[in-house]
Amino acid sequence: MNVALVFNQKRESILIDSPQSHPHSSPLKTATAPEKVADMYAEWDTPETINAVARALSLYHNVTMVEADAFAFEKLRAGNFDIVFNIAEGMNGVTREAQVPAMLEFLGMPYTGSDPLTLAISLDKARTKEVLSYHGIPTAKFIVAHSFEEAATASLRYPLFVKPLHEGSSKGIYNSSYVTTPESLKQEVERILSNYEQPALVEEYLPGREFTVALLGNGSELKVFPPVELNFGSLPSEALPVYSYEAKWLWDTKNSPIEVFKCPAPIDAELNAKIERICRKTFDVLKCRDWSRIDVRLDAVGEPNVIEINPLPGILPDPEEHSCFPMASRAAGLNYDEMINAVLNVALKRLGKA
Repeated sequence: MNVALVFNQKRESILIDSPQSHPHSSPLKTATAPEKVADMYAEWDTPETINAVARALSLYHNVTMVEADAFAFEKLRAGNFDIVFNIAEGMNGVTREAQVPAMLEFLGMPYTGSDPLTLAISLDKARTKEVLSYHGIPTAKFIVAHSFEEAATASLRYPLFVKPLHEGSSKGIYNSSYVTTPESLKQEVERILSNYEQPALVEEYLPGREFTVALLGNGSELKVFPPVELNFGSLPSEALPVYSYEAKWLWDTKNSPIEVFKCPAPIDAELNAKIERICRKTFDVLKCRDWSRIDVRLDAVGEPNVIEINPLPGILPDPEEHSCFPMASRAAGLNYDEMINAVLNVALKRLGKA
């Protein structure tokens, strides 16, 4: 089978060591984005990831690499592909993750993963939360702030959590995103508005344990892998219990790893069932396909709430880099190559090509 692997390749980011701009984390190595580029390419995949996916698919198929750049449409149209394995995050705009699937649908070309509508909705955290709320899936109370004044007059209870409305890979989420005063709320909302040129999502902070859950399959054959728990106790002593950009990209590194995850999560059967139930329902109501990773956090009384959904989950191949979907996959008995081919195979089955 001829498979096109479509991707965006990560470029070098500028990391700015500026603790002064993060009052909650002054002793820590932190990053800010005053030049609007510090975490610009955080969503895109590393060459190591792209090559690992290509190698896995090449075990059984002929693979052609297609970068999702300005020439992608013509390259896809000219190719003789049976299916596209899509891991591209897109180039620009608030619906960027939908760009490649939209091209493929225009061309009538089958592909792995969710459709343009699901990808566009999932990158809009407010729209996602509105859909979840309509279907009775718990999620933190929130507002979308286009100004500090809009956030300040909202009927939300401190502490609050502030992040960009249209980003992934922990972009824009720092140790300072947790706010307890109007002054810190003003700083964070204005940082999002300025650095990311988009509204800020302001949520009531959920104080409980946090998990991320990988799902693979479709319909009655959807599999929920063992949950991964975020071990906030492993973070630097003055860090807040938040999986921030600092935690993901600065503190927990391949050369200096910290045990920030536990998989399978040490939870009882009742909580595990609740988390699985809420993740299955989220996958269903957002009409995800083939695979996704869903982030869940417990509220003050221990009930799971959905934070967000990732229909294009991160898949770093090296176990030392603590990528959650592959971690959960390994806990379920699949190595990296098996995981990648399982995604392709469930897509082929969905398409009637298996």
